Amino acid sequence: MKAIQFREYGSPDVLQTVDVPVPTGKPGTVLVQVKAAGVNFADTMRRRNQYLAKTPLPYIPGSEVAGVIAEVSPEVTQYKVGDRVVALTENGCYAEYVALPEHQIHPIPDGVDFDQAAALLLQGLTAYHVLKTSGQLVQGESVLVHAAAGGVGTLAVQLAKLMGAGHVIAAASRSDKLELARSLGADAGVNYSESNWNDQVMELTRGRGVDIVLEMVGGEHFAKSVTCLATFGRLVYYGRAGTETTRFDPSVLMHRNTSVVGFWLPRILQHPVLYRESVKQLLDYVEERKLQVIIGERVPLTEAKRAHELLEGRQTTGKVVLIP
Repeated sequence: MKAIQFREYGSPDVLQTVDVPVPTGKPGTVLVQVKAAGVNFADTMRRRNQYLAKTPLPYIPGSEVAGVIAEVSPEVTQYKVGDRVVALTENGCYAEYVALPEHQIHPIPDGVDFDQAAALLLQGLTAYHVLKTSGQLVQGESVLVHAAAGGVGTLAVQLAKLMGAGHVIAAASRSDKLELARSLGADAGVNYSESNWNDQVMELTRGRGVDIVLEMVGGEHFAKSVTCLATFGRLVYYGRAGTETTRFDPSVLMHRNTSVVGFWLPRILQHPVLYRESVKQLLDYVEERKLQVIIGERVPLTEAKRAHELLEGRQTTGKVVLIP
């Protein structure tokens, strides 16, 4: 089968199309023919060897996959050949086939297509849990969503509203991206390419600040975000998209009794009930047309290099998916 692999760390140029054996399933696994694979910043960080966990070489990236079951081992009881499934796993999804344990896969509802399913899990679960589990969003509270036109951001804007947020402020780098966020339910927008974007947030909230900030850049961006918090506000830091070192004096949290919370999705996967319940909720939202999954780019598998270049160049809105 065809797969995308890198044998050294570096730029998108290290991504190569290779021929590798179709994986053989162990007991309790299914073989999935890949119909769509999600592309994420975590994949680019793996490629650059900057991810939180070790990335061994050689490496086939990709942690989101949607497809059709091609084979099942005798121990599998809940699924059969031909079932449409989606899964979140550690790696190996930039390929034509992937072998997965039965407990990792989820059925795709009839009203959800492969692209939507593959685009949903990692970023949807992130958006869901930074708001609900880490952010502890309460009905009527306000939320500032950074990178609001991106994969997590477009979902977070919508989920914040579905969870009862009273006021959602979108932050993005261009007017067209802010317009997209507004079309998804954001009440207001700020352009963070303008140096005084944090002052604009305070003006929009009449000096109160926001209850929750979703932040994933770091550096000066992080520092300004902290100043936007209302009394008892929470900043949830869930990524490392920026390159600037973040220096943080925790004493600044004392004035308004604010909090900074870290979030890393693999920890959610260690809580099976919480994980499966939230996956089902997200898929139900999509099937019921309450949650729109924005697919920014559909890129052929063999052009994974271009997909990474688009993502790192911030040239996309919504989600990038690879199609074998």
